[in-house]
Amino acid sequence: MDKARQLGKLDSMDVRKAWPHEAQDFTPWLAENLDRLASALGVELECEGTEVQVGPYRADIVARIPQDDTRVLLENQLAKADLRHLGQLLAYMAGLEAKMVVWIATSFDEALRSAIRWLNEHTEDPFAFFAVRLELVRIGDSQPAPIFDVIERPNEWDRQVQSEGRRGALSDTGKFRRDFWAHFAERIADAPGLRPGYAGSNVWHRIETAGLTVVQFVARERIGVYLIGEWGEPFTDAIPKIEPFATLLRKDFPDIQITKGCLTEHLIDSRDNSNWDEMADWLDARRKTYERVLTSLGE
Repeated sequence: MDKARQLGKLDSMDVRKAWPHEAQDFTPWLAENLDRLASALGVELECEGTEVQVGPYRADIVARIPQDDTRVLLENQLAKADLRHLGQLLAYMAGLEAKMVVWIATSFDEALRSAIRWLNEHTEDPFAFFAVRLELVRIGDSQPAPIFDVIERPNEWDRQVQSEGRRGALSDTGKFRRDFWAHFAERIADAPGLRPGYAGSNVWHRIETAGLTVVQFVARERIGVYLIGEWGEPFTDAIPKIEPFATLLRKDFPDIQITKGCLTEHLIDSRDNSNWDEMADWLDARRKTYERVLTSLGE
């Protein structure tokens, strides 16, 4: 077999290899890496606190969506989801006046998935309930990488997020993103996927021939490009489609992070608008390279 076509095998790992203790290891890590979970959910999250007191109990993480200040409750389990945690979620939600609940566990049985679906079907926006399956994977001897697989969400959630960008007045973060993407669209006249006033963190470009999507994102201290599958498709289902392009992309980008959807990043102060020309040029050049590679193998 041609060495260029030799691909590694994605192996699952015990999540406790990375985070031995839920409260001491996983919760602090997630609080520092909320952008990874936010990308799977389709909204930006900013951490408000960890181990937040709710009466005699403590909620793992409390965050918010900066565009409209929706409070988000995150409950973590480095094990199979259980009924006790569902009760805790509802109690914490009431005590914190949270509108969005994200329950993270290594697996969910059908009864608990049905409970999340029932909650979504019998509540109205802005209430939203998510079940997220946490996986830890690696290829060969690579560093382990987490995967957040959203297995339950409100009906029409993806469409709402993509088309509305969440309702309400923009926060400072939302205004920054709106102004940056407006600058981007003015500088990169042929850039696809942007509409006037867009204030999200991600811009998507679907590649029909490959069944994949190139995602450009802007965050506080970095920008980047990565690959996902169809909109709403679990990342684990997209991996077999992504892997054939990894070797070719690595030729252009040696630092590519394959287990994160062929992610490439550029560390930069994105709030400094004197950097915006550089950021726009970098994002556009990377997108074009990704699309060229995906189109060349997808035909």
